[in-house]
Amino acid sequence: MAEVLRRLTPMTDPRLLTPPGHVEDAAAYLLDADRVLLFTTDYFTPVVDDPFLFGQIAAANAFSDIYAMGGSPTLALNLLNFPARRENRFEEMAAILGGGADKAREAGCLIVGGHTVDDPEPKYGLAVLGMAHPDHLLRKGGARPGDDLYLTKRLGTGILATAFKGGDIGEEAYGPAVASMATLNRSASEAARAAGVTGATDVTGFGLLGHLLEMCREADLSARLSFDSLPFFEGVEREAMEDNVPGGTRSNLAMVSPFLIPSDRLKPHQVLMAADAQTSGGLLLAVPPERREVFESECKSRGQACWRVGRFEEGPLRISLA
Repeated sequence: MAEVLRRLTPMTDPRLLTPPGHVEDAAAYLLDADRVLLFTTDYFTPVVDDPFLFGQIAAANAFSDIYAMGGSPTLALNLLNFPARRENRFEEMAAILGGGADKAREAGCLIVGGHTVDDPEPKYGLAVLGMAHPDHLLRKGGARPGDDLYLTKRLGTGILATAFKGGDIGEEAYGPAVASMATLNRSASEAARAAGVTGATDVTGFGLLGHLLEMCREADLSARLSFDSLPFFEGVEREAMEDNVPGGTRSNLAMVSPFLIPSDRLKPHQVLMAADAQTSGGLLLAVPPERREVFESECKSRGQACWRVGRFEEGPLRISLA
C-alpha cells in the first residue's frame, strides 16, 4: 500500500497529525484541544476453524491499531467477505459477526453496520473509529535514546498457525496462541498511557523485527534486542526447526535483513522466529528508564504481562539481535 500511495498526490490538512510519508498505526485527525479522531481498518482470512472465535480474533486485531495509538475504539463497521453459495453460509456469517460483536462489547465499541462481498475465501475485519487525547497519543516515532523496549504478548502465532494448519500440532498446543490473539490490547495501552509512555506500535504482520524497524526509522534511532529475553509461546522453536514457517515471516526477514545485525551464536531458525508474522500481537513500547517501575506496576495492577526485551540507542538505522 505504501508503495502505491507514493505514486499518488498526497492529501494534506493542518489537522492531520499523521501526514503522508510517516508510518503510523492509524490516521489521527485533531478535532479540538482535547480530542483526536483515530481511524483504521484491518481484515484477514481465518486463523482458526471456529467462526465465532475467528470473529473475536479479527475484531481484537482491528481494535489493536487504536490501542497502539493511545486511544479507545468508539465506532466500527463490519467488513465481511464470504462465498455467497456456501452451505450454512448464514449460520457461519452470523457466528463470525457474533464473535466480532462480542469483542466490540468488551472494548466498549459500537458496531453500527458494515459491508459484505461475495468471495470464495472468507475474510473478516473492521473499519474502526477511535478517540484519544492529544497529550496521550502514542506514536511510532516517540522513542528516545536509552528507552527500554517492552512487549506485552508472546510471539510465534504465525509459526504455530502454520503448524496447526499443516496438522503438526493440535488444538491443545495451539490454544495459548489462540487465546492471546483474541485478547484486547486495551490494558497494555492503558498502562502505557498511565506511565507516560510516548512511543509504541503493535506487533502484527511485519513481525517484531519489521515493526521495530518502523519505530527506529520514525525516531531516527537504532535498537538492540536480546533474543533470550523474547517471550515465545511453547513449541515455537521446535516448529521453526521443523520449517513450519509462513511465507510472511520469510518476507519480513528479507525486508529487515539490510538493517539487521544478528549475533553469530543465533541459528537461522531463531532469527526467523524474531521476524515471525503475528496476528493480533501485543504492543511494542518505548519506556523511559525512569518510568520503568511505574509501567511495570501499572501492568501488574491490570493483570497485564510485559517483558523487557531490549532498548533504543543512538546511531544509524539498524537492529542488533544479540
